Amino acid sequence: MNFDLNQTPQAMPMPGAPAAPGVDSRYILPQFEERTPYGFKRNDPYAKLFEDRIIFLGTQVDDASADDIMAQLLVLESMDSERDITLYINSPGGSFTAMTAIYDTMQFIRPHVQTVCLGQAASAAAVLLAAGTPGKRLALPNARVLIHQPAMGGQRGTATDLAIQADEVRRIRTWMEEVLAQHTDKTAEQVSEDIDRDKFLSAAEAEVYGLVDEVLESRKLPV
Repeated sequence: MNFDLNQTPQAMPMPGAPAAPGVDSRYILPQFEERTPYGFKRNDPYAKLFEDRIIFLGTQVDDASADDIMAQLLVLESMDSERDITLYINSPGGSFTAMTAIYDTMQFIRPHVQTVCLGQAASAAAVLLAAGTPGKRLALPNARVLIHQPAMGGQRGTATDLAIQADEVRRIRTWMEEVLAQHTDKTAEQVSEDIDRDKFLSAAEAEVYGLVDEVLESRKLPV
C-alpha cells in the first residue's frame, strides 16, 4: 500500500463487535472469563494483551488505528514509565500523517518501545517497525517488510494545486529517507536509491538492512 496523502478518517469497530456498515467485516473475537480476587472478569484478546503492555497493529495505518495506538502508548506510560511497551505489527501501511502521529508518540514517551513484525510491515508500517528502540526491533522468520517512496495518485486541480501536492510528496519522501537512514545507519542517499522502487525484504534481509535487530525463530524452550 502506498502512503495515502488524502485519507478520509473511518471509524473502527471495537474489538469483538460486529463490523460497522461500510467497514470490511472481521471475525468476531472470542471473549473469556478469568478468575480474579474480586470474582470473574470478562476479557478479550486485545484487552489481555494490553494488560501485558502489548499493543497490536493488525490493520492499515489510518487515523482511527493511530488514535487507538497513541492512546494505548500514553496510558501505558502513565501506568509505568519504566517498563517496556511491545508493539506487534502486521500491517499493509497507509496514511502518512497517521504514521507520523504514532512515530512521534513512540519517540516522545519515556518507555522503550519494542517492535515485532509478524506477517508484514509495509510502507508506513515499515517506518514504525524501524522506529522501535534500538536492540529491541524484532521480526519472525516469515515476516516481510516493504519500503518504497510515497506516491500521489488521482489528484485533480489547477496546475498550481498539483505543484503544491508534488512539493508535499517530495517533502514527505525527504523526511522518510532521513528517518529510515537514522534508524538503519544507512545514508539518506542509499535509502533514496532503495525506495525509488518497491523494495521487498525477508526477515533476514530486513535484519541485514538494519530495519530490525534480530529474527526470532521461536520462544519454545529446547526439549
